[in-house]
Amino acid sequence: MKDKKENLFHKLGRWFTRMFMGPKYEEKMYQKSKAAEDGEKKPDDSELIVSPARQVLQRFLERKFAVISVAVVLIMFCVVFIGPSFMPKYYDSYTETTQKDLPPTMAFMRVPAELQGDIKMIDNYGSFTVGLSNSGKVYVWGITKIGATGLDVKHIPEEVQNAKIEWVSAGIDHIIAIDENGKFYGWGSNQFGQYAVTEKILSNPNLEPVPAEVLDGVDPDHIQEVTSGYQASAILMDDGTLYIWGNKQAYSNIESFIGRTDIEDVDFTLNYVVGLTDDRNGIYCGVRGLYNVARASIGDKGVKMFEFLDGRKIESLTSTTKSVCCLLDDGSIALVGDFPVDTIQVPKLAEGEYFTDIKGGAYHYTACTNLGHVYSWGGDHFYQAEAPTQKISGVTKVYTGSFQSYAVDENNQLLDKWGLKGYLFGTDDAGADIASRVVAGGRVTMTVGAIAVIIEILIGVTIGLISGYAGGAVDIVLMRVAEVFYSIPLYPFMLILSSLLAQVSMTQDQRLLMIMVILGVLGWPGFAYITRAQILVARESEYVTAAQAMGVKEGRIAFKHILPNIISVILVNIVLSFAASMQTETSLSFLGFGVMYPQPSWGNMLSRASNATAAINFWWQWLFTSFILVFTAVCINTIGDTIRDVMDPKSSNDK
Repeated sequence: MKDKKENLFHKLGRWFTRMFMGPKYEEKMYQKSKAAEDGEKKPDDSELIVSPARQVLQRFLERKFAVISVAVVLIMFCVVFIGPSFMPKYYDSYTETTQKDLPPTMAFMRVPAELQGDIKMIDNYGSFTVGLSNSGKVYVWGITKIGATGLDVKHIPEEVQNAKIEWVSAGIDHIIAIDENGKFYGWGSNQFGQYAVTEKILSNPNLEPVPAEVLDGVDPDHIQEVTSGYQASAILMDDGTLYIWGNKQAYSNIESFIGRTDIEDVDFTLNYVVGLTDDRNGIYCGVRGLYNVARASIGDKGVKMFEFLDGRKIESLTSTTKSVCCLLDDGSIALVGDFPVDTIQVPKLAEGEYFTDIKGGAYHYTACTNLGHVYSWGGDHFYQAEAPTQKISGVTKVYTGSFQSYAVDENNQLLDKWGLKGYLFGTDDAGADIASRVVAGGRVTMTVGAIAVIIEILIGVTIGLISGYAGGAVDIVLMRVAEVFYSIPLYPFMLILSSLLAQVSMTQDQRLLMIMVILGVLGWPGFAYITRAQILVARESEYVTAAQAMGVKEGRIAFKHILPNIISVILVNIVLSFAASMQTETSLSFLGFGVMYPQPSWGNMLSRASNATAAINFWWQWLFTSFILVFTAVCINTIGDTIRDVMDPKSSNDK
């Protein structure tokens, strides 16, 4: 095993030598190594004519931590600049209210194995999903903890586990269930009276308590639908009686549905309750004009609902957060409301094919047809609207989560699932994917650091070169100017400027450009001092004296002869300044001057997590970002320090 490892390292060493130092040098090194192994006299190192650049590279590759740091930085660059090509659309600034403060997980679609072959019902509204088997057993999966409350809907009440459940439904923070005897159950958050009645709830006019008829028990054989929304729930009976309760502030039109006995179907959008009355010719919401235009119906746009129906009736409805889909009695559909920019259009069905079942998620719809095909359309941020239509058949029922879909056959077996699996680094307090924002934020932070350093180099090296070579009054004036810029305190200056520009409308690109220019303009004195110091030494060298004696122009001597000989020192400072500029941009964004939310940078990501609640309860909102920032900066600084060491002729090769 040891021989195999040594052989592997030997091959990697030869590969690095061949890639960076050339095949001829690699062959010489191989001959030298071979001679040593055979016990022959090692050739004198002087026999190997190696350029200074190759010597520096060879010494650099001998430093394990430096090589690892280079690999890390290269990987980071690839991730932040190439990675976005493989990420969801609008990954950098997308936020979702129902997905905020979620911990890292990839378990959103891990349907329990014992449920996959016996599915009766699946329901989801937020970060967790509830499933029901035909045997009456309840299952919960996904992110089941509710914020920082300590509540966990995974802990199903014992009485629910012992009962045969007939109906289940999941809201944003609660689950309700009804057993075979009509008994009503609930667990999770009850802050807004989601499943229990208390004196506090009864005394709050903004809350509609659970109806007494529901608490006393309803006939499960006559239930047509059980559904839940953000902080509200509803039970619809087959005679049109609707029981609805919850937070009136979340759904301001709940009162329009209380006591109604003519409802045929009901659902929740993000802010409204929508229903189908017994005349089946329109969408009822209790708010005039809210949903009166079929914007995206098949083949028609901007048509009045009654004109579009043309005598047809609405069989059922389902909704997303901002739209409603109506299934008509001829198997066609009508879509009403607003749709996201990444919408996938309604599919065109084959002749004789029609929809039989439709369910709505947060922004997408999934449906099956009489031919057993499955289709999805609508918002596709997490690819939830890309149904495997050509992959599966025999679908008889579909279920959706906020960003997931499930296809089930006639034997109640799960055929396929697609959509959002979870969040690798969790989400922030606005519901944005932290992993996606780390990638996008890294691109911004590294770009700002790189451009700022380029500006510093152009100004600082030029002034330092002129100052050091010209000397005299020119040197005095330029160094006094550098001292003025060097004395400007960066952070107070930026904060003052930020307050002055608060009233000025600026795009994110303009703000980024301003940050890069300011960092570059205020950071050049460091390069100027270093360059000037090296020039003062180099201008007394013999090659400079020889060039002057030959009549070479002063500018050519400075830029063509001296500058290349001091480039090693400047290179070290470039690497170190790049890391410093990244950290400065991060600090400015953290303080509120730099990149503004929702556009990400590592600084403003840490700023949003800079409170006690996030530090204690939502550790993922700062841990991953801070670790990546520190690790990247340390690797870049390690590279700079190593370059400085290997370029120093006085340093030891064994270092």
